[in-house]
Amino acid sequence: MKVAGLQWWKWLCVLLLTYTVWQGFMVEVPRMAILHETIRNLFFHVTMWFSMIILMIASIVYGIRYLRSGNLEYDIKASACIHSGIFLGVLGLLTGSLWAKYTWGAWWVNDAKLNGAAAAMLVYAAYLILRSSLEDEHKRARIAAVYSIFAFTLMLAFIIILPRMTDSLHPGNGGNPGFSNYDLDSKMRTVFYPAVIGWTLLGAWISELEFRIRRIKLHRDQR
Repeated sequence: MKVAGLQWWKWLCVLLLTYTVWQGFMVEVPRMAILHETIRNLFFHVTMWFSMIILMIASIVYGIRYLRSGNLEYDIKASACIHSGIFLGVLGLLTGSLWAKYTWGAWWVNDAKLNGAAAAMLVYAAYLILRSSLEDEHKRARIAAVYSIFAFTLMLAFIIILPRMTDSLHPGNGGNPGFSNYDLDSKMRTVFYPAVIGWTLLGAWISELEFRIRRIKLHRDQR
């Protein structure tokens, strides 16, 4: 279904992100010690990473579909999802660094989850290098599909498992209560969940544009 030449979900993306930005700065938030108004970054930093994880899962699904069918279009979709996921991941790192500056006093601290997030981005950067080093399309697609599973597993270990096994300043890690346990109240939830959907749709939109461009190039090269 298209509305005025644009799929409905793209309009939904625009509406949700507009709502996220507006309400992200206007909605009433809990007055927490240290965090204060910086808690509003929850609508950006955390939701971007949630969306990144969703896109990385989508890339694995497309990679597996390529392995089963040999259709290079699935490989292109998998790669496009990872590119969008990395984009959101980098934005998440930047907003996280900004948050750290105003709550912990430094742009970067020696925190397990911060270091794990950076390591996860390096793992996916290696994915991009791996793809660029292989010329054969099908060999590249097969190796990339397998590597994406490996990369996703490492990312979960770096940002979820390891921080819970050591001290971390992040909520929900190192004995600290998670946001949902003490300050993600009903008003914040009305922004948080739409934000996750909005950023995910933005990633899907970017992925679709990249896919369409690369599919045209693929068909042109196969002539």
